[in-house]
Amino acid sequence: MEMNSANVEAVVKQVLESMLEKKVPEAAPAQKAAGNEIPKTAHVAMLTALEHFEIKEYPMPEVGDGDILVKVEGCGVCGTDAHEFKRDPFSLIPVVLGHEGTGEIVKMGKNVKVDSAGKALNLGDKVVTCMIFKDDPEITMYDLNKQNVGGADVYGLLPDDDVHLNGWFSDYILIREGSTVFNVSDLDLKSRVLIEPCAVLVHAVERAKTTGILRFNSRVVVQGCGPIGLICIAVLRTMGIENIVAVDGEQKRLEFAKRMGAEKSVNFKDFQGIDALAQGVKDAFGGHAADFAFQCTGSPIAHANIYKFIRNGGGLCELGFFINGGDATINPHFDLCSKEITLVGSWVYTLRDYATTFDFLKRAKAIGLPIDDLITHEFPLEQINEAHQTNLAMKGLKIAIINK
Repeated sequence: MEMNSANVEAVVKQVLESMLEKKVPEAAPAQKAAGNEIPKTAHVAMLTALEHFEIKEYPMPEVGDGDILVKVEGCGVCGTDAHEFKRDPFSLIPVVLGHEGTGEIVKMGKNVKVDSAGKALNLGDKVVTCMIFKDDPEITMYDLNKQNVGGADVYGLLPDDDVHLNGWFSDYILIREGSTVFNVSDLDLKSRVLIEPCAVLVHAVERAKTTGILRFNSRVVVQGCGPIGLICIAVLRTMGIENIVAVDGEQKRLEFAKRMGAEKSVNFKDFQGIDALAQGVKDAFGGHAADFAFQCTGSPIAHANIYKFIRNGGGLCELGFFINGGDATINPHFDLCSKEITLVGSWVYTLRDYATTFDFLKRAKAIGLPIDDLITHEFPLEQINEAHQTNLAMKGLKIAIINK
């Protein structure tokens, strides 16, 4: 067809009319993620009395320019939660607990661009929090080994305020400006729930390495096979340490310890007295005492006993006492001085340990360790009292609140 000015005008008119008839899709609003509208209210599990949570409903707070609103997917139940649930040692009631949580970003302020490691943050990303450093400018993401998190604020152990969304036992949490947050979208839900307790053990093993005693061929005893001890075994195994003996009084936990990488196990209930138990540990090592020991229980008696498992010149990392569990009685001459044992304490973690934990979890799964199986019970938020009672009764390993 020959094109003249009239034809060109007609074609242009037709194209324009066609374009106008098509509806241009609206940009997804900032308060949408994964196709879900943000509700006007949020629910939290508020600990209002000893051993009693209540589900409270509060207005959804405003999201400031540096804040992040996260839809909670899950949160582990920690021993610290158990202490607060049972005794309120930190005098926080009423409080929203839960610090082993993770979820999806559904709204964030205009100033939020990257996480604490410099990784980009976007709507839909999966995140975890670490701690909140308010008054210590010496601690940054690039100078992380000066001290652990002692003295820092942690979501799930914050006093209640007018925001209320202060812990991960909820369906939404507001991460405030200045918080430490990591993008962990490359990890599955169970791995993300386990990040915080795993960081405790990454830190403990790093502390142990400072003694110069822990090596690939070390004979290592791990006392206490709850979640902390079991993760300790997994961290050691991912480092290539194979000669590991697990000590506990529950046979099911000892069996799981072998799945996590322990070569042998010792049930202390099979022995009468510390001398017999120490000999049992030596027998498990082929007649040798341990080169290094990790004490993962909160029992003062267990702490006193573990020195007997260690050879002269060996090392010990004590990490079982997050809170005051009482005094332990040892003989400094026989237990420490004459044996020249190198002792280190470990309490929580540094930021660098937290970031390192992401790679530990990937490595553990790559070599076939059953990390996910640590989570033995899952409860919805509405059954949080039952979840905590299950935890106190030691009916499983790791208990988790999982939002559907």
